[in-house]
Amino acid sequence: MRTPFIKMHGLGNDFVVLDAREMPLPALSAQMASAIADRHTGIGCDQLIVLEPSEAHAFTMRIYNSDGGEVEACGNATRAVALLHGEAATIETAGGVVLALEPSEGGATVDMGKPRFEWDAIPLDYAMDTCAMPVGWGELENPAAVNVGNPHVIFFVENADAVDLAAIGPEIEHDALFPARVNVNVASLVGPDHLKLHVWERGAGLTRACGTGACATAVAAIRRGLVGNRVTVTLPGGDLIIEWRERESIRMTGPAAESFRGEFNWDDFA
Repeated sequence: MRTPFIKMHGLGNDFVVLDAREMPLPALSAQMASAIADRHTGIGCDQLIVLEPSEAHAFTMRIYNSDGGEVEACGNATRAVALLHGEAATIETAGGVVLALEPSEGGATVDMGKPRFEWDAIPLDYAMDTCAMPVGWGELENPAAVNVGNPHVIFFVENADAVDLAAIGPEIEHDALFPARVNVNVASLVGPDHLKLHVWERGAGLTRACGTGACATAVAAIRRGLVGNRVTVTLPGGDLIIEWRERESIRMTGPAAESFRGEFNWDDFA
């Protein structure tokens, strides 16, 4: 079975998109998703995205990290599929419904929904203040936690570039405090309403950009009074603009692009 795919990226956070909205695909296992994502023996990507029909919305977006695990949300992928869809749309995900507002040739603005801060919505293993958690791992202390469709923990430091996130990220991701594991964000304030961010993604590791990480970090910084309601977040792959006011949903604006299209033999990865 020859299966078409679309390779896309948002700020270098790259995806293989399988469009099953009109032609269903066979069942996709975690092992197959991981094999497709493998950069040496597969097509290669940070996330595999599967688009499927939805009864209530324009379509459903399923998201698989490069380890094969299915996750709830991906901000960069949302912008990418909004660009692919070509018009405003509501998109069903495992983390809730997101709204593509303004797809354009160079990217999109998407409404990522309302953040959640309750300890059991992150989720955490036990109750604590999620604005300034009384916990730490080495030099990283007193993080914030935000759920933006998937769980994030955010550390504000003097210099985000100086943190060895590749070393500490896996330890925090798998800590028993986070029963669903967690995405790990390290950010520093580099100017008025301007943050620099590095992200260790749950199930994917270090990536050039993480849209939900940028959303979670901006929201945490706004809650702490570090920035205003419109924030530029600079990731290794480039900039995202995040806007949020208390009790409202998060809006994210940034680029997305199609890289190339191709086909693969489904049985090669099954």
